[in-house]
Amino acid sequence: LEGILFPATYEIYINSTEEEIIKKMLNKFEEIYEKDVKLNINNMDLSLNEIVTLASIIEREGKREDERELISAVFHNRLEQGMLLQSCATIQYVLGERKEVLSNKDTQIESKYNTYIHEGLPPAPIASPGRESLIASLKPAEVDYLYFRTKEDGTGAHTFSRTYEEHLNAKPNK
Repeated sequence: LEGILFPATYEIYINSTEEEIIKKMLNKFEEIYEKDVKLNINNMDLSLNEIVTLASIIEREGKREDERELISAVFHNRLEQGMLLQSCATIQYVLGERKEVLSNKDTQIESKYNTYIHEGLPPAPIASPGRESLIASLKPAEVDYLYFRTKEDGTGAHTFSRTYEEHLNAKPNK
């Protein structure tokens, strides 16, 4: 149920069963789906599983709400161009831990979730995305960015680039 169990604050009673808790989380996902996803899903060339999977990557990559649509645009643009997504979040999912810096060896781990070696989206979500990431997966910014990297200024912000050369020359502190 990764990706469909909606992350939110819930009122849970002490004697609640696992099934009751799961049902609450699924009902919340259904509520968000009906309100924010259903109307826009027909405009996409992606299935619901692919939308949730993309949203889960956006959720893990983006720390700031104001960048989710830009991150979504990078991944949509890469998918359209047949580029590898190369998402660090998918490697961290495979590793089962969040590493500050991934090694080249990490990016070569054989897994269907490894977007450094397999084209397209992973087969299923890597996290449970929130509402903003779901919306961003459906409504990417209209930009031609293909790359982003985290700024090293403590804000969680990213620098976005159109070309690989720009990406390589991006200053992490600006």
